[in-house]
Amino acid sequence: MSQKIGSLPVSDPPPTSAISGGDDPLFKGSGMTQRGAYAAVSYMSCAVLLVMFNKAALSSYNFPSANVITLLQMICSTCLLYVMKRWKFVTLSVTERNQSDSPILVPVKTLMHTLPLSIAYLFYMLVTMESVRGVNVPMYTTLRRTTVVFTMIVEYLLTRQKYTPPIFGSVALIVFGAFVAGAHDLSFDARGYGIVFLANIATAIYLATINRIGKSSGLNSFGLMWCNGLVCGPILLFWTFIRGELRLTMNFPDLYSPGFMAVMLFSCILAFFLNYFIFLNTTLNSALTQTMCGNLKDLFTIGFGWVLFGGLPFDLLNVLGQILGFIGSGLYAYCKLRGN
Repeated sequence: MSQKIGSLPVSDPPPTSAISGGDDPLFKGSGMTQRGAYAAVSYMSCAVLLVMFNKAALSSYNFPSANVITLLQMICSTCLLYVMKRWKFVTLSVTERNQSDSPILVPVKTLMHTLPLSIAYLFYMLVTMESVRGVNVPMYTTLRRTTVVFTMIVEYLLTRQKYTPPIFGSVALIVFGAFVAGAHDLSFDARGYGIVFLANIATAIYLATINRIGKSSGLNSFGLMWCNGLVCGPILLFWTFIRGELRLTMNFPDLYSPGFMAVMLFSCILAFFLNYFIFLNTTLNSALTQTMCGNLKDLFTIGFGWVLFGGLPFDLLNVLGQILGFIGSGLYAYCKLRGN
């Protein structure tokens, strides 16, 4: 393996010469490796920054389509991966048997093996976008934080993964904190609630599928991203076309504004690294750890969003719920680091 390839971690352990000590425990007795901690922190950092840039595009510039932003991010990621692979800067697999000189860079059999992952991603993406419509923002945040429960259930059904009482306690605290935060907005909407819970199930299935296929496909994180882009890109392009979102984009008045183009450029770059760290964090740690990282980064997102964009009224119950969620996430991180 060349020195360039060794500069970025992949989802399966590379040779010792490539990254020395990367798979050692974070500290003595820790249940998380150094690379696992690096993946978790990097994911949260990229996620917070990406939300800020997406918020700027959708709110500050009033860009009309979140789907088109997702499509642009996917196209940029796929093109960047193709160039990096052709220049031999990265590899898409951890074994020689999954290398291919064909235009799609991976064997067709391997691409078909990752098809459930792509289907899970499309299901997750479409349902998540629809779930925002039926409920208000505080209640949406409250219900989405129950994703940790669905993730635990899906992991148990797929891999018979079992968790210790401290882990259950941290999850219960997060869910309790979420409902405290949304206590003033518990207006019931059966359809809206149903779609949000469906989004939670879709998220849990997607993360569990990453964990399972990532370990059985022979592909590293870049390879999983590549296959996901090959399958999902054309479908998302067709979807935005039939919904008229591409036409809206072409008529967008600030499309060629330097400020908007800079925002979209950083959004696409961050989306590339975010997807990479989602795959890396889920395969190195677990689907539940990835979900917990998502909860933890929400707290930083809320803080940065309030400072940069404002519009968040003070609510004592909301603040108390956020603190409980932060404590629950911290307890889970402590249990994970201690190997419980």
